[in-house]
Amino acid sequence: MELYVKTNETHLISDLSVKAVDTDKNINDKQLLNEHFHTHTKEKPYSCIECNKKFSLPSHLNVHHRTHTKEKPYSCDVCGKGFSQKGNLLTHFLVHMDEKPFSCDLCHKDFSRKQNLNEHYITHTNEKPFSCDVCNKTFSRKSHLNMHFRAHTNEKPFSCDVCGKKYPQKRYLDDHFLTHANEKLFSCEVCGNKFSYKRDLKRHYRIHTNEKPFSCDVCNKDFFQRNHLNEHYRTHTNEKPFSCDVCNKSFSRKSNLNAHFRTHTNEKRFSCDICGKKYSQKVDLKKHYRIHTNK
Repeated sequence: MELYVKTNETHLISDLSVKAVDTDKNINDKQLLNEHFHTHTKEKPYSCIECNKKFSLPSHLNVHHRTHTKEKPYSCDVCGKGFSQKGNLLTHFLVHMDEKPFSCDLCHKDFSRKQNLNEHYITHTNEKPFSCDVCNKTFSRKSHLNMHFRAHTNEKPFSCDVCGKKYPQKRYLDDHFLTHANEKLFSCEVCGNKFSYKRDLKRHYRIHTNEKPFSCDVCNKDFFQRNHLNEHYRTHTNEKPFSCDVCNKSFSRKSNLNAHFRTHTNEKRFSCDICGKKYSQKVDLKKHYRIHTNK
């Protein structure tokens, strides 16, 4: 066998019946060998015309392209759910069979996919084997790395059918779509309050349980939500990352910047439902209410 590898040139193979270097995999087709060889050289000659993302195999490019076209050629015979890859359909079918053949030998949790079991193992080892080539941030799952990488490429393959807004992750699109439907599907069993997002319901539950899982490592103050902890932490660092474009005044919270900005636009979005008087900030409306309640 003669094999020549040159930069930006095609691999030349003289014998169609060859054995790939470094493997025992027999490949009888010149094109397949060329494609397989890319897995060793890390060469990615196949580029997406939509976002320029590159792939080593044309099959991988075809699968990726479906994220742009929304094509889902594989559908479940039981529930009709569509999938862009046949492997995902086969895995989904296990949901209907309730079959979970892969078991963790440490905690005995069962999984329908071997990939999910492998990812689960990392929760025991705390290993983060997937690293971003741009910023070196590490991740425990390849899917998390792929989602993170879109922050660098600004790739947003998931778009809203209603308004066209695009998102880097499907879950963000799903959350956004509820704003059009105005659905509040998640209801609190304690007080009946309803929410559009499941994560908001989980946060709300902490009001009833008084759970405050986020603690400041400086003063040990506890908070219901992580973003509240982040905002509080700036009281220690005096960091003010949100700056007004008009007067350059800085704020530790984005909500404070938004409230301040209305002093420039004279926008008064908070209205008294008793007398109709309007205010630019909610805190001023609350003060005004005391006139009506005599408090």
